[in-house]
Amino acid sequence: MQLKAPTSTRDKIILGLLLGLVAGIVVAFAKFGWEVPFPPRTPLRDATNPPQELLQQLGFSFEFTHTTYDYSGNPRPIVSFVVHFGFSIFFAMLYCCIAEYWAGIKKWQGALYGIILYFAFHVVIMPLMGTVPAPWDQPFAEHFSEFFGHAFCFWLMEVVRRDMRSRWTGLSDPEYGSVPVTR
Repeated sequence: MQLKAPTSTRDKIILGLLLGLVAGIVVAFAKFGWEVPFPPRTPLRDATNPPQELLQQLGFSFEFTHTTYDYSGNPRPIVSFVVHFGFSIFFAMLYCCIAEYWAGIKKWQGALYGIILYFAFHVVIMPLMGTVPAPWDQPFAEHFSEFFGHAFCFWLMEVVRRDMRSRWTGLSDPEYGSVPVTR
């Protein structure tokens, strides 16, 4: 697939949204994979995970938030997955659109963006809302998993964004000028 080089604001936003969609899906799967060796919560705290708790705070029923589907005999929490993918895709789209205009967002190849999201949501917003315990009441394992998981996954998102952008447009990132990318 070859897209024209983004020249207008509209082109840059569309490119950012498309890149964010692809990168967001990759990030969501990567975060799932990260949590296999580094589960952020104890089984007891994960009985109602943060996406489920947040939706219940917004008025959704326990039955709805804990709706599952079976895959290979394993019940999987579909509502949590929808929220998880929605979060990843939204913040990847936001990142990719901003990256078309401001190179600073790509600091540490996207890892800083992931760390900021971790801090904003896991240390400030969700504790203030009562969705998760206060940061000092969360175990170290949770902070470790979420901090490094966000840093790794959004680093990976930048790798995907940069690669897909160069493949789709034939150009490197704007801060490097309109240098054609050789394949």
